[in-house]
Amino acid sequence: HPAVFLLCAWLLTACAQAPTPQPSATVRICDAQGCSDRPRDTETFDATRDDNPEATRRLAALKQKAAQDPRAAFDLGMRLLRGGGVRQDGHQALKWLREAGEHGDLRAQAALGRIYLTGLQEMGSDPAEAERWLSMAAQRGDKESAKLLPEATQAKKDEQARYRWREYHRKNGWGWWWGAYPYYWVWRAG
Repeated sequence: HPAVFLLCAWLLTACAQAPTPQPSATVRICDAQGCSDRPRDTETFDATRDDNPEATRRLAALKQKAAQDPRAAFDLGMRLLRGGGVRQDGHQALKWLREAGEHGDLRAQAALGRIYLTGLQEMGSDPAEAERWLSMAAQRGDKESAKLLPEATQAKKDEQARYRWREYHRKNGWGWWWGAYPYYWVWRAG
């Protein structure tokens, strides 16, 4: 049927030549003040706008001091951990506590050992890190760290044993699951 062929060929060329719609140069943004059309290449986040300039200045001053003094880094880490005078931020708290602990602050080392032993917010426990920080603090005479150190060591051994168990069963159990699990009867011809 040559007529059908010609019709299909005409439709294909007509579709191929149809102009593709160009994306709009603007985007509609709506917020509490209303809606407006803004250029697509404009950033909507204004880094210069500060909802609480006093808190921002205070945090900047604390960070500047903490970068120079391990005691101030410990203080900032604890403030961030508890939300004392600053917005609570566990990630930043851990960063500043590690900064203080690495520069020899005993209180930071003990606090890090406890945090890694119990976990912090969405971060689970890390017994190996807990043992590392608690042993540093215990060697420097912190009694609470010396009491928690055996617990961290045992937790580390337990975690290693669980890891070995999981790896053994992952390596050896997969072959059994793949080759010996009896599901083939479903696919047999009737």
